[in-house]
Amino acid sequence: MAAFALNNPFVRFVLTGGFAAGVNVAVRILLSMILSYELAVVLAYLAGMTTAYILMRAFVFDRSGSSTSAEFGRFAIVNLVSLVQVWIISVGLARWIFPAVGLTWHAETIAHVIGVLSPVITSYLGHRAYTFGRRTD
Repeated sequence: MAAFALNNPFVRFVLTGGFAAGVNVAVRILLSMILSYELAVVLAYLAGMTTAYILMRAFVFDRSGSSTSAEFGRFAIVNLVSLVQVWIISVGLARWIFPAVGLTWHAETIAHVIGVLSPVITSYLGHRAYTFGRRTD
């Protein structure tokens, strides 16, 4: 059953994306020691995005037929949309929602994890169709 699951590109996307999300969150925690939370979320996203591209190109999607730089450019565009979503959710939860409901225990980390996980389906569809979609250019 596990081998069958690994044959599914969406499962591989979730696994590699989960690892990249872990990189994202770990880097954000480290950066938050010296930078504001808001800036750390953005910079950590770049680290996670680069990790995700490398893993997804290797393990999830077939080659698009485009150069690595063109593919990474499209990957960045899809992730720019996702970054906006991640930032709004992460900062919104940590700065407004969680304080309003009295959540203080690791509020920034919980908010960031929720934010990072939020675009999984839209990102998959964007990368499948746009980033790694077969090109003849």
